[in-house]
Amino acid sequence: MATLPEPAAVPAPAAVRRQRLADLVRTDGFTRVADAAALLGVSEVTVRSDLAVLARDGQLSRVHGGAMPRGSRVEPTVETASARDPAAKLAIGRAAAALVRSGQSVVLDVGSTTLAVAHALVDRVDLDDVLVVTNGLSIALALEPAVPRLTVVVTGGTLRSLQHSLVDPFAASVLDEIACDLAILGCNGVDAGGGVTGLNLPETDVKRRMARAARRVVVVAEAGKLGRVSLARIAPLAEVHVLVTDAAPERTAALAASGLEVVHARS
Repeated sequence: MATLPEPAAVPAPAAVRRQRLADLVRTDGFTRVADAAALLGVSEVTVRSDLAVLARDGQLSRVHGGAMPRGSRVEPTVETASARDPAAKLAIGRAAAALVRSGQSVVLDVGSTTLAVAHALVDRVDLDDVLVVTNGLSIALALEPAVPRLTVVVTGGTLRSLQHSLVDPFAASVLDEIACDLAILGCNGVDAGGGVTGLNLPETDVKRRMARAARRVVVVAEAGKLGRVSLARIAPLAEVHVLVTDAAPERTAALAASGLEVVHARS
């Protein structure tokens, strides 16, 4: 007797599927489109459509690559972030730029604080023969006035408009093939237990590769980011060598106790 084929699975009704999707986002804190599609047995196009409906109804927030619970911290544009605590960013930028020496190679991350580092590097007229690799278009343009004292290499990749940053594909092809002296990274949180964390997943992946591409890792963070843990880990504190911050010493005692070198920037 011929064996009858198993009946095809019947996709759940849209209302049921969207409720499961909303519950998944609420429980996990972040859900990738690809993961949700595999779990629900539907296409990524369907998941994106469902997420759009749920976001419109106020049940979640859409972010690049997936969704987060409504009310989760929203990533600001680099212009908006630059307008916050400009004095602190200026001080941190100068302190971080002071760590760079002529003849060195530096990986410089995207962000408003690292943009301040870029401007401070341009102001370092004593610097010469410094190679800077960046995935930030704003960073590259800020460094341009110092060419040819500084040689600026842009990674390439897919453009993210919020930070004017370049992410995979293609960003990794440069970062995985270099070994620089310093990596200067921005972040959304620095915590003794949670390590250094970021908010956007594609950018966080690039930050991890930047850290691996350097012999010494420097993190720049304003005082408000200390004690905060964001969505994705960039690196544990054990893999970070220096923190440059405007926070008072009492705010950084636990971080320093972990062995992290802390540079206190003063305006």
